[in-house]
Amino acid sequence: MAKKSLSSNRLDYDYLFKFLALGNAGVGKTSFLYQYTDGVFNSKFTTTVGIDFREKRVVYRAKNSEGMQGRSQRIHLQLWDTAGQERFRSLTTAFFRDSMGFLLLFDLTNEQSFLSIRSWLEQLKTHAYTDNPDIVLCGNKADLDDQREVSEEDAKETASRYGLSYLETSAATGQNVNIAVELLLEKVMLRMDQAVEDTFGTGQKGKTIQLKQNSPDGSQGCAC
Repeated sequence: MAKKSLSSNRLDYDYLFKFLALGNAGVGKTSFLYQYTDGVFNSKFTTTVGIDFREKRVVYRAKNSEGMQGRSQRIHLQLWDTAGQERFRSLTTAFFRDSMGFLLLFDLTNEQSFLSIRSWLEQLKTHAYTDNPDIVLCGNKADLDDQREVSEEDAKETASRYGLSYLETSAATGQNVNIAVELLLEKVMLRMDQAVEDTFGTGQKGKTIQLKQNSPDGSQGCAC
């Protein structure tokens, strides 16, 4: 979940977010996350066993209704890489509730991975922190157009049916990889702003919601 830094001397970020990358085995989740965090592509990654994660610091600048940028927020992202095999499913679903947002990947060259989208969404509805979590659907391996088994039209139709944002990405070339994560981050930040307004009203938006959560170093922070 999100954590707010209590002391600038102790932490050098404003918020910590956990995002989960989901999808069938072989859709390119590990390569996607390495492309995002390190800007590199390694075609020889082995299958993820259980769960792993990458980290990255970013700066988020919200825009107001006039399109002007507001105050910047320093975000520490933990990007969790989950195993797609069925035998690891009970392990990976245990991480759903602690995640603020989800990158749901399928392989544009593998129709079965596309058909599995519904199953992944049902699991999220059961195990995520809310019935309607923030999700960005990614059709990965867009660089392999000559091997495509899922049309852009079918993917967009499915995304629209489930109310998801959709991007075609490539871990190999970097196409839309950064944009996908940035879009998810924006969704999460907007949800947090809306939660504050719903709780306190627009006239008291600056107040803080105290939600205790352990940090990776064992210290406690609070969500805003």
